[in-house]
Amino acid sequence: MAVPMELTLRKEKILASVITGFIQNGEPVGSKVIAEEIGVSSATVRNEMASLTELGLLEQPHTSAGRVPSQKGYREYVDRLMQVPELNPVQKQRIDAYLAPGMYDSEQLLLRTVQTAAALSRCTAAVTTPGGPGARVKAVQLVQTSRRTAMLLIMSSAGTMKSRVFRCDYNLTNDILRVFFRLFNERLTGKCVSEITPAFLQSLGASLGEMYSLIGAPLRALLEAASDTAHTDILLAGQMNLFLCPELSTTGARRVLDFLERREELFSLLNQKPGRVTALIGRECGWPELENISLLTARYRVEGQDAGAVMVAGPVRMDYPRLTAILRYLSETISEQLTLLAGEE
Repeated sequence: MAVPMELTLRKEKILASVITGFIQNGEPVGSKVIAEEIGVSSATVRNEMASLTELGLLEQPHTSAGRVPSQKGYREYVDRLMQVPELNPVQKQRIDAYLAPGMYDSEQLLLRTVQTAAALSRCTAAVTTPGGPGARVKAVQLVQTSRRTAMLLIMSSAGTMKSRVFRCDYNLTNDILRVFFRLFNERLTGKCVSEITPAFLQSLGASLGEMYSLIGAPLRALLEAASDTAHTDILLAGQMNLFLCPELSTTGARRVLDFLERREELFSLLNQKPGRVTALIGRECGWPELENISLLTARYRVEGQDAGAVMVAGPVRMDYPRLTAILRYLSETISEQLTLLAGEE
């Protein structure tokens, strides 16, 4: 939530300078450093720092004359004051090189994404896989693998492709597979995977008449593949990075990692607004385990539809501008590539 007061331009500059200095060095920032940076006297800076402290935007550790930002101050900085840099070509090329081995496989691309986010942020990173109950069936394919077995594949609007191998107690023929192919694509294309229930599939099989006895195994494979498509997962990387953060005790880092394993709670925090990088700072996360942690989240899209999220979790003293730029580029890159892969399926 934004601070409900108007700050003068000088106060804004001082607040931004204190936060930038503290992010870089982890030490309380004194008035002399700020005075040299913005070109006013140390006495003026001290007065303004005192005012910012009264407003709850800065805090003064008991053992230091310098100031550190409060969580309220970080909120004001992220919402109004920080300047997000544009990644330069070298930085973009480095990220592209990290992602390159997974560019033509959606699962590998997301795995490389979360590993890249963890490596570049030196935080813990998470990415959700696309899918979910709202994903729609784009197509169903059948590939014969032996005389009595075949693979069924569901391609979804979320860019996923889930498969199941099924075995029949009769010899499969091209004519039989064509019947299954036509039936599945006529009845399933455009349907939400959450609608593919046992009752729906029973009625689908009954529509085959005397061929009903032949379709049991393909229908079971279809139900399992649809269930896989409806399920979304969270991939984590860089968990040990939290133990390297001086702001977190070993116990504190363990509590955060325990929380990140609770998928339902984590999913709720990742469900931020699409289209921009959003920040939850410390107590804003709503969980005591995360009171000293910030979460930066960017949503990604597949074929223009919101599909998932990539996130970094680290100490409140994180480099918000740099990490925002990285997450923005990662989400844009995987959105483009997953959309491309979905179009090729």
